[in-house]
Amino acid sequence: MKKCVLLLVVGLFSLPLVAQDKVEVFGGYQYLHNGDLNVEGATQSGSSQGYNGWDVSARFNFAKFVGAEGDFSGSYAKIDGVSTHIYTYSGGPVVSARIGSIEPFAHVLFGGARLTGSQSSVSVSTNGYNVLFGGGVDAKVNRLIWIRLAQVDWFYSHFSGFDVDGQTTPSFSGSKNVRIAAGIVLHL
Repeated sequence: MKKCVLLLVVGLFSLPLVAQDKVEVFGGYQYLHNGDLNVEGATQSGSSQGYNGWDVSARFNFAKFVGAEGDFSGSYAKIDGVSTHIYTYSGGPVVSARIGSIEPFAHVLFGGARLTGSQSSVSVSTNGYNVLFGGGVDAKVNRLIWIRLAQVDWFYSHFSGFDVDGQTTPSFSGSKNVRIAAGIVLHL
């Protein structure tokens, strides 16, 4: 995770070297709703959970309507006394269209995820993968600053099992998930 953050910081400092309006950097709030989990093919009713957190992304536009995006997020919740964190790092293609002072976009992102739970100085973690499919709408404030009015993504995740006190948990996934984000976009 530290390497991802370092890469993001180095990338942000190098953005002014890139041609104008080719790079967009987003930062803002996100709400992640995980639907009921699927464990070994069986849906676990009542296991849905809401998380609050942050989302940052950077997009490089190769052409007027096509680009590549890297996305990093962190989501947090307390579930039955357990502090739970989900971190994701994803990337993929994005398409957009500028219509006056608004810019709708759509993207498909693939990447990894890390789930951590801790309580009373006991912490467990597992890694997995994720897929995000969705899009949003940005509105222009001025040449540099835009507002992301909404970004809505379908979020699929799959995590491998982990060991707790000699007990192995099975792998699990979630496909009825949605992530909603809003914030500030800088056009550099």
